[in-house]
Amino acid sequence: MSTAASRPAPAAARLRHVLNWLNLATPLGLALARAGGARRRPGPMLLTLAEGYRWPFPTGGAFTVGDVVITRTTVAHLQRRHPRVLRHEEIHSRQWAYCLGLPFLPLYGLAMGWSWLRTGDRAARCFFERQAGLADGGYRDVPLRARRP
Repeated sequence: MSTAASRPAPAAARLRHVLNWLNLATPLGLALARAGGARRRPGPMLLTLAEGYRWPFPTGGAFTVGDVVITRTTVAHLQRRHPRVLRHEEIHSRQWAYCLGLPFLPLYGLAMGWSWLRTGDRAARCFFERQAGLADGGYRDVPLRARRP
């Protein structure tokens, strides 16, 4: 029986994978995972799963850099709480590709800031988190703050 990680990836995933290598996001993710002491293994859709990351930043259950999904725990642990978390993280890897790599970081930071200003929550109105699916990533939708006159 073949595993999800060994099945041929769709053409879109292969393109994303190549783009994230060329824009250096995946090499950055691999270096970050290694520096943080994470154990790496192949995942579905040409993702690399890096588990046991030891650094406290960034926060969150998991974060993605290029095609590398990094977590302090295990993907199995995350999936028990949020079964579609790998779908959510794979969309983040697409975002790294279409933002051409490192520009994703300031764009994501701006989107988080906008969300915080509008709702008091860093993810609820963050374009990137909404596109990846708030609930799939374990985030909740919160209403906009009332506008001041």
